[in-house]
Order: sequence, then structure tokens, then C-alpha cells
Amino acid sequence: MRQSEKRRMRNASTKSSIKTRIKKVLGTIEAKDLERSKEELYSTAKAISKAASEGVIHKNNAARKISRLTKKVNALG
Repeated sequence: MRQSEKRRMRNASTKSSIKTRIKKVLGTIEAKDLERSKEELYSTAKAISKAASEGVIHKNNAARKISRLTKKVNALG
């Protein structure tokens, strides 16, 4: 039970940080800042991939999130 609670807390923290990073990327896209968007996208994609490899989110969910963000950043340029 204690391990489950630790993992639940860690997973919740990871999911929350991913959501925050995604919001940052979307914010830079709205500001039409291409360079900053690419930097944010890189770090966000890395975090999402790591979460997927750790089993926090499903790999297809991660791929979908990265793909949609990349598409939006590429539309700027």
C-alpha cells in the first residue's frame, strides 16, 4: 500500500508537470515566438517521452501529444 501511494504521488506530479509544460508551449505559440516555441517543444517532448517510458502515460498518448504540439509549432514557421 505504501509503495502504491508513493507511485501514485509521483505519477500525479509527472502528469501535472507535463500539463504545465504543454501550456507553456501553447503560450509561446499564441505569442508567435517561433524560436522559444521550438525550445519549449524540445523539452516538453523529452518529458512526455520519459513519462511514457516510465509507464506514467501510455506510449500512444505520448505520441499523440507530441505530434499535435509539433504540428502547431511547425504551422508557425
